[in-house]
Amino acid sequence: MKKQLLIPLLVLILLVLGTVGVVTYGRGYRLSFSPGDNVISGTGLLVTTSKPDGARVFINDHLTTATDSTINLAPGTYKVKITKQGYLPWEKTIKIEKEVVSKADALLFPTAPKLENLTDDGVERPVMDPTGGRIAFTQASSSAKQNGIHILNMTSLPILTLQSSSKQIADDSLDIFSSSLLSWSPDGSELLATVSAQSGLSATYLLDSSQFNQNPQDVTETILNVRTEWSSQKAKKDKSLTTGLKPKLIQMVEQNFSSLLWSQDETKIIYAASQSASLPIIIIPRLLGVETTPEQRNIEKGSIYIYDIKEDKNYKINLNEKLLASAKWFPDSKHILYITNAQIHLMEFDGTNDTIIYAGPFIDNYVFPWSDGSKIVILTNLNNPQIPPNLYTIGLK
Repeated sequence: MKKQLLIPLLVLILLVLGTVGVVTYGRGYRLSFSPGDNVISGTGLLVTTSKPDGARVFINDHLTTATDSTINLAPGTYKVKITKQGYLPWEKTIKIEKEVVSKADALLFPTAPKLENLTDDGVERPVMDPTGGRIAFTQASSSAKQNGIHILNMTSLPILTLQSSSKQIADDSLDIFSSSLLSWSPDGSELLATVSAQSGLSATYLLDSSQFNQNPQDVTETILNVRTEWSSQKAKKDKSLTTGLKPKLIQMVEQNFSSLLWSQDETKIIYAASQSASLPIIIIPRLLGVETTPEQRNIEKGSIYIYDIKEDKNYKINLNEKLLASAKWFPDSKHILYITNAQIHLMEFDGTNDTIIYAGPFIDNYVFPWSDGSKIVILTNLNNPQIPPNLYTIGLK
């Protein structure tokens, strides 16, 4: 009878020990036989991923593994470098804590990006819509029917050819739309086209951005009403972004942030500090397993920062107010696109991995991210004064 009870009891003990062992292992504890160490020591987990995958992972300059993988590391600070042939390296200092999962998520950019034209007949004054999915531009070097206003759709799928993804919404038969200045409505459904005449007078038309405008609406005399309505729409949209925030966070934003630029997923804000201040802690207790780049909660008036709403972290970035005016969020909401010294940069939101992705010829600040982040659109004539500028894509994959 005792033997019959002993066997199930041993099985139960083994199951309990096995379960405890699995849980302990999953929490990062490992056996250690090094002198001075505990027999069982706590570790942290580092999850390494990259786009594209299959990149090499160096920990403190030692080749350790390849992405995608998980590494057990003793608590401490590590220099993590991810490299892949044909791509620019990614590097970050990451803090590992006991029983905490940290992440190294690298977006790698090619060392030799592919350049491909989107247009052939010349492009002027391209403007991206507020949703980041379309670019409106004027064309003036073809026939009267082809000249006018066109819209490039960056979200059309599938695209047989990049050149086929644009459509015309106005031509030069009614007015010289090919010379107009364009501005989008806050929701991207309409465009204002202002045409200047040789006499010095100008006319402004309201256009439907979804179709060809056979009879464009002349709103020259009521332009103030249109702009007032658009300003109201934008104000409502901006207010809606903060409505769902915690009251303490709303107060912090209203008192200390100016020139706000929200990420597409609405979880991060680029801003200029409107005054010098110390930002209060919003999330208590602080979250575990978040970005480990040191933050700065003491802000200086005029400096540029990025605030991460989900993690309650604030980072100072190497931009000034002039660069902020042309900066754009990348579609992944993790990178900032900006231009300086005739170079196009992509920088992570915490200020790290500031990478020059293109240093070839392009015109002014006409640089736009493709809607899925696979490309960047630029305006260039490739430094050839004998040809009109056109839209080109710079491949990032």
